[in-house]
Amino acid sequence: MTILSTRALNRATLARQYLLARTTAPVGAAVAHLCGLQAQEPHEPFAGLWSRLHAFTPDQLDQALTNRQVVRTHLMRRTVHLVTGNDALAWRGRHDSMLRQRVMATYRRELAGIDPDEVAAAGRAVMADRQPRTMTALVQALQDRWPGPPRRALGELLVAALIPMAQLPPRGLWQTTAGVRNLPLATWLGQDLAPLPDDADDPVGQQLVRRYLAAYGPATTADIRAWSGLAGLPAAVKAIRDELITFRDERGRELLDLPDAPRPSPDTHAPVRFLPAFDNAILGYRDRSRIIDDAHLGLSVAGQRAVLVDGRVAATWTVHDRQLRITPPRPLAAQEQEAVGEEAHNLAAFLDQGIDSVKITATLAAVG
Repeated sequence: MTILSTRALNRATLARQYLLARTTAPVGAAVAHLCGLQAQEPHEPFAGLWSRLHAFTPDQLDQALTNRQVVRTHLMRRTVHLVTGNDALAWRGRHDSMLRQRVMATYRRELAGIDPDEVAAAGRAVMADRQPRTMTALVQALQDRWPGPPRRALGELLVAALIPMAQLPPRGLWQTTAGVRNLPLATWLGQDLAPLPDDADDPVGQQLVRRYLAAYGPATTADIRAWSGLAGLPAAVKAIRDELITFRDERGRELLDLPDAPRPSPDTHAPVRFLPAFDNAILGYRDRSRIIDDAHLGLSVAGQRAVLVDGRVAATWTVHDRQLRITPPRPLAAQEQEAVGEEAHNLAAFLDQGIDSVKITATLAAVG
């Protein structure tokens, strides 16, 4: 069986994440290909799309949000994702059990004795008037029946697990600060969610596996599980194994992939790219060694924005006091500094936040 080096896996990831060459695909098609963008920080997807799409402008994502082509909703790993409306409708049912289990586990003590089905029915009755509500307002409408649980716990149960919700604009629009207003996905999109097929081969899971591999492969089954948060995909993988090809990584682990997906040469040039906080290219794997060194794994879960140099995380970046600051963990070579600085100036122009300068510092503080 062919062994793929860490560098080969890196270049495959960059190609499929549109980080080797920017794509001319429109926003909706790009979001669909990427299986969504993690978006709990509402403005981070703009930088992620800028690094991936040719001639991307913020109004393109604003329009996709306001015309309901893409939506913000809790999905993979119980985090807020920006996904297409079609994917939200198709995938949400497959994530329901995971979402409920994670919220109930997080608030086990606070929600003890609560019947989630009763809470869900009451919440749907409140939302039946088709009026957007904050989580606080929804909980207040139910507090006569459930006065005991903390508002946060009951609200998370309702909004992140029991009732498939869209977070409505202006939340997530460019340079706009707005709180979260929720509306059921089916109401916002004008379509019912796809029912979960009663099929042991898990057809929705099969689609998730294929789509994941197209955007992230080659990958292990543990990577698929880490990305989706779903434990129950073995049946889906088994059902489509004849469609897939397999490799081994340098540790001997089996990697699954689609036959015709791009796997560029490890020697392919990788340009500097600036990634937003919690970017999929890093968080989409159980083993992130293809793109980030073990010593810096803490950066990816601490919400720090990353800079890729030669395809790997080589620095973090922030905007502060009208300055775009880049902090590498090691001194950058002169050629690397030049490439990072050039892309940083391009990013500063895109962000349009009155940035006066770009500064590359020398060291990166350790993050645990």
